[in-house]
Amino acid sequence: MKTFAAIFGTHPTASAEAPGRVNLLGEHTDYNDGYVLPTAIPQSTHVLLRPNEGNIFRVYAANLNQFIEFNMAAMPEEHFGHYIYGCLRQIEELRIDIPKLDIYISSNVPIGLGLSSSAALEVAMLRALRVLLSLSLDDVQIAQLAQRAEIDYAGVNCGLMDQMASSLASVGHMLFLDMRTLERQKLPLPAGAEILVLDSGIIRMLAGSKYNERRAECEEAARLLGVPALRDVLDPSLTDPLPEPLCRRARHVINENNRVLRARENISAEKFGQLMNDSHESLRDDYEVSIPELDELVSILRSQDGVYGARLTGAGFGGACVALCEQGAAQHIGLETLRLYNQAGHSGRMLVPRPPT
Repeated sequence: MKTFAAIFGTHPTASAEAPGRVNLLGEHTDYNDGYVLPTAIPQSTHVLLRPNEGNIFRVYAANLNQFIEFNMAAMPEEHFGHYIYGCLRQIEELRIDIPKLDIYISSNVPIGLGLSSSAALEVAMLRALRVLLSLSLDDVQIAQLAQRAEIDYAGVNCGLMDQMASSLASVGHMLFLDMRTLERQKLPLPAGAEILVLDSGIIRMLAGSKYNERRAECEEAARLLGVPALRDVLDPSLTDPLPEPLCRRARHVINENNRVLRARENISAEKFGQLMNDSHESLRDDYEVSIPELDELVSILRSQDGVYGARLTGAGFGGACVALCEQGAAQHIGLETLRLYNQAGHSGRMLVPRPPT
């Protein structure tokens, strides 16, 4: 992989990084003003930069081996450039002058698996700008600017969870977030447990369009229930009079919020795992964002000794699954699960913990 110096002929003057994340509970609740429980993963995105002497921004994405140039008069055509451009725009809108920059990006956060690779890029970019320009932005403001960059310039009408997790979460701890108030609390993982994340090998093909569809369904359900958002409904039985599929969409969100609140209470790994199992079944049956391959991977995980619970993570329609395992067992469980899963012709891989080399 080429270095910053090899690309730009000099050395960076500012750098920052931000992790990807996996969501343990609280799927599709963030845009309903609900509760979420993500944790950071070891994989992260690094951004290095320095002012240049020219009149354009120059960006090199090491993982893509792709070099782009642009000025602020027009957004670059390349998709990854939208996130960089959006972050620069967000800082400009604070009436802060930004010099032309050489920007180097490297990342080992997998793309398209629901692990927030885009949020990691946005947060790392904004953190690097904070260092370079000595900006007085706290981590919540960084997350909010990153979200606006994704909505306004990458065209994804996302909630704030991914950016908050990338900006505030840490590996080995859960981050409880109230997405309405932004109340947050760092919590330990259940005692005697660790996280396993497996890639199903299925790229999320429908996640974008179905995400917007599910969001609209939730907004309509909240309107019919006479509440600002589905987080304001505590009893899932109140969704029974709603028409299909709104009743099931709302039921998932209400139950999922309740699961996060239950998980916050320092429960055992066994009880936490059951909440994860319930979450997957709700995502499969009520929210309808699972696919057969994710169901198969979850089923194999649950059959392994030492697995407390497993579920899909992220928007669905492909991507990754997360499991809560006995401490020290995740590596073995991951390898055995993938052996069985890939025997059926799939191409799954282990993401967390890091696979053996």
